Amino acid sequence: MGENFASLCLLSILFMFLLSPTFAIKKSYVVYMGAHTHGKEVSSIDYDKVRDSHHEFLGSYLGGSNEKAKEAIFYSYTRHINGFSAMLEDEEAIEISKHPQVVSVFENRGRKLHTTRSWNFLGLEHNDGVIPSSSLWEKARFGEDSIIGNLDTGSWPEAESFSDQGYGPIPSKWRGICQSDSDPTFHCNRKLIGARYFNKGYATLAGSLNSTFNTPRDTDGHGSHTLSTAGGNFVEGSNVFGYGNGTAKGGSPKARVAAYKVCWTPISGNECFDADILAAFDMAIHDGVDVLSVSLGGEAVAYANDSVAIGSFHAVKHGIVVVTSAGNSGPAVSTVSNVAPWVITVGASTMDRQFPSYVTLGNNKRYKGESLSVEALPKGKLFPIITAASAKATHATTYDAQLCKAGALDPKKVKGTILVCLRGENARVDKGQQAALAGAVAMVLANDYASGNEIIADPHVLPATQISYTDGLDVIAYVNSTRAPTASITHPTTQLGTKPAPVMAAFSSIGPNTVTPQILKVLR
Repeated sequence: MGENFASLCLLSILFMFLLSPTFAIKKSYVVYMGAHTHGKEVSSIDYDKVRDSHHEFLGSYLGGSNEKAKEAIFYSYTRHINGFSAMLEDEEAIEISKHPQVVSVFENRGRKLHTTRSWNFLGLEHNDGVIPSSSLWEKARFGEDSIIGNLDTGSWPEAESFSDQGYGPIPSKWRGICQSDSDPTFHCNRKLIGARYFNKGYATLAGSLNSTFNTPRDTDGHGSHTLSTAGGNFVEGSNVFGYGNGTAKGGSPKARVAAYKVCWTPISGNECFDADILAAFDMAIHDGVDVLSVSLGGEAVAYANDSVAIGSFHAVKHGIVVVTSAGNSGPAVSTVSNVAPWVITVGASTMDRQFPSYVTLGNNKRYKGESLSVEALPKGKLFPIITAASAKATHATTYDAQLCKAGALDPKKVKGTILVCLRGENARVDKGQQAALAGAVAMVLANDYASGNEIIADPHVLPATQISYTDGLDVIAYVNSTRAPTASITHPTTQLGTKPAPVMAAFSSIGPNTVTPQILKVLR
């Protein structure tokens, strides 16, 4: 009797599980429906009609409920791009994609951000800073009153690059705003004439956001850097810890600029999401920009499923020049982002300025590296030099130790030494930070195989220099073959006119184009 009762209870429980409703997971999707057919005179009423049509359209797939559609849609693209972003089940997205009015439906994917003497090097000014009458800058009037929009991490309005001293009225065609409702400290002016933020797509993955996210202020630095590179003012006395001192300026130093913040704290390595990117493109076209700078990207996908390709297509259709980054995933082939033929895609290259810092070994061999370190070792004094791999902590792997990852180094082994760290995976400056925390007096950052001979000058927190892959092999061989290896590192200096220059940076993404390989596109 007891066994029968137990079996009956088990069957009842299983039956209850079978009858329990299953809830499909909803994800954020972009539904792209092409372009709008607004007339010349457009009002808020027209935008409301578009929004209502999106609710009605989606509602027809949600049991005829417009209310459910309103809850699901978090962006309606009402100005130039026709479509919306909404929380949908996979099956719903598939059914919507079959509608003849729908161009494409794709998941709200994440994208990554792509990261003073340049204009002199390009011949726009002489070495003494004098701008000749034949300069392209003069011919273009320094970009005067053109409007450059930037899709990135926002801007820092207090930066001198965005001061409006000497500027006249804002161009009459400008229709943008300064969206600073939750940040009373953020102010636009006659240089930084507009700023908006877009985070609804980001919030679908990050969860509920507090009010600190409701601002176009740049707390990362990437957006201020890229926006000032495109259109920043002439700013005298710019330098990095005293190195490279000179006058910083953008490519169009008299242009007006506008910031569209679409990138936020990373989620699984991604900072910028498709739904927000499309919303920013739609508003930037409406606002009246002349040029759009977009230094972000992801894996190349079909153009109809690519927010940058879609947004830039509509921008170019309205006479806006869109400049995008190729990416920082080189030197592997087919890593280039932003391959649509209607955008200008720019790779990364070097110029003729270096910040040499030499490492001299105990055997008197000398290797040239680069650095922007403020700290310096006593001139000519030799210190013990060891590899990070030989200084691994007890519970760390040799792999993590050689990369100088956090927690991978044993302070007892590192203290008082020059530490040789291998480039790769974790940030270059962070490697120096970990070396310093473990007690190293200096660091030699040796390139890995993929980085080759490309050297980048970084503002390390301790005396340091970065050397090429081949030189790194020599240094490591010396350390491993010498009973008591020693070395010294010189303080960096600024050197101009170095050759060869320019050369493509090893990290710059390259082709071929994986979407339309038939198109050969020159990356400049």
